[in-house]
Amino acid sequence: MNIVTNELTFYYGKKLAIDSLSLTLNSGFNVLLGPNGAGKSTLFAMLTGLYQAASGAIKINGYDLTLDRSNIMKSMGVVFQQSTLDVDLSVKQNLTYYAALHGISSTQALDNISDILAQLQLTTRLNDKVRSLNGGHRRRVEIARALIHQPKVLLLDEATVGLDIDSRKMITEYVGSLCQQRGICVLWATHLIDEIADDDQLIIIDEGKIKAQGLSADLCKKHKVVDVYQLYRTLTSSTEISR
Repeated sequence: MNIVTNELTFYYGKKLAIDSLSLTLNSGFNVLLGPNGAGKSTLFAMLTGLYQAASGAIKINGYDLTLDRSNIMKSMGVVFQQSTLDVDLSVKQNLTYYAALHGISSTQALDNISDILAQLQLTTRLNDKVRSLNGGHRRRVEIARALIHQPKVLLLDEATVGLDIDSRKMITEYVGSLCQQRGICVLWATHLIDEIADDDQLIIIDEGKIKAQGLSADLCKKHKVVDVYQLYRTLTSSTEISR
């Protein structure tokens, strides 16, 4: 079990944002689906230790977050919704600076992700400044950076927002393949239906609560709907989601 949360609760002031949320995730591609304000980004902030739960517990790769966050972060990669790249540095400089924070040399860092850079078509862009890259390539750099220390858990919060269809397809397919190639646990937050496959583990969240969890196809059968769009509409009151 890579990620385990037990009865997590979190408030923004007096507003309940995460409501007794319990979750168990193993290696594989796990999709977190929910409307804006459902609690997806809040949960990510809690899993990374940026927010502290009002109650409940989090264990990642066997470590308790409140007791051993440093060991957790050594085995976790994160891509947040808002880009955190330094646009005035080159791709290589962004990657090696992040690697240095993990005590990894520049040479070792690039060796660790040489195949990733090739698959994401970034090898020839290493000396380009991030400022010159389009949105899709910037996201690819962030994914490569998140994998530079070879984590066991990868969190991606709305990683394809604002990207064109081809870029979204490439990134989702690549991240999905990582689960098979490296056996890592991916938690992918999205509100885009076309990023969800029938054999993905799907978690639907709304108002800080888990409404459903299981294989996408199985959940559709259980709730007697034809697709994830109808499943989402059945379990939440939101209409904002995209097919």
